[in-house]
This record gives sequence, C-alpha cells and structure tokens, in this order.
Amino acid sequence: MLHLAEPTAEGWASWAAKHMDEVLLDHAHCEKKAASTAMNLIFRYQDKRPLMEPLSRLAREELAHFELVLEHLDRRGLAFGRQEPSPYAAELMKVVRREEPLRLLDTLLCCAMIEARSCERMQLLAEALAHDAPELSKLYAGLLASEARHHASYLDLIRALELVDDAALRERLDEVAQHEARVIAQAPALARMHAAHAASKSTSA
Repeated sequence: MLHLAEPTAEGWASWAAKHMDEVLLDHAHCEKKAASTAMNLIFRYQDKRPLMEPLSRLAREELAHFELVLEHLDRRGLAFGRQEPSPYAAELMKVVRREEPLRLLDTLLCCAMIEARSCERMQLLAEALAHDAPELSKLYAGLLASEARHHASYLDLIRALELVDDAALRERLDEVAQHEARVIAQAPALARMHAAHAASKSTSA
C-alpha cells in the first residue's frame, strides 16, 4: 500500500512518454538525490542506531539505480548534467516541523511519500512505454518492487525508533499524504518524474 491521498492526474504518463529524454535525466537526478538523502540522515542522526544499516542499504540501492539510469541515458546518446528540478521535493518538505523528534518523523514520512509517488509513476510509465520504448518500460517495471519497499522501509524506521504510537503515525501519515497530493497537483508543467503536465494545467485553468 502506497498511502497516496490522490492518484496522478490522467494523461500524465502519455504526456511524459513524449518527453522521455527530460524525464529520464530527471530520474537519474532523483536516484542520486535519494541516495544523498539517506546518507544525510545517517550523518544527522548518528545516535539513532536503528537507522544505520537500513539507510546504508537503501543508499547503495539508490546509487545502483542511478547507475542503471545513467546506462539508459548513454544508450539514448544523452549527456548527464545539470537540469532545472521540479520544486516538488522542496515544497513537500515544507510540512516538516522544526522540533525533534517531530522533525525526524516528518522527514521520514516525506521520504516515504516521495518513494510512493515514484512507484506509482514508474508503473504508469512502464505501461505507457510498453509499445514504443520496451527497454524503458522494462526499466520502470523492474524498479517498482524497490520503490514500494523503500516506501515501506521509511515507515518501518519510524516504528523501529518508536517516535510515535501507531494511531499518531496513521494520523500524521494521512496529513502528509494530503499535503503531498496538493504539492503534486500544484507543481509546474515540467517533464519531470514529480511534476504536473501541460494538459492538466490547461484543464484546471
């Protein structure tokens, strides 16, 4: 279960499939950022022993995915380099409270939601690309299990640290999921893994 409050708007996958060079480059950056986030948590919370091995494993897996996406960029003759990011992650993290342990709780929840949205969108891309770009369709289909597991792993870390009880966790997860749904709906129309698309923006205008 991905705990998404709202599904991706209809038409996003077919629109993204027409802009796969940009989406694939953004995907590489997302994998790199995910690895960096896991490592940053290890350094920031060195006193939280239950975080260490799970986040270390997660970071290594994200870097392996980064390398895999780089291979697909190479196959398409695309250079890896700087790219304007979607504001999605920065806007999502605005829900994080400042005081501990609520800061850690909210950070882990935001990480879980990013993984959930990534999983959902990769499944949509796998389906949309099946006919015209089977190699990319296979890439995204092959990453689904990892993305879903990463989503669950962040929630498991909250439970392992006993930051809140189950009822409070469910309540805050719902709040963060609602916030995430608003952020993704309001994201600009960019060819990115975590953004809206032009059709949805023109429809809502």
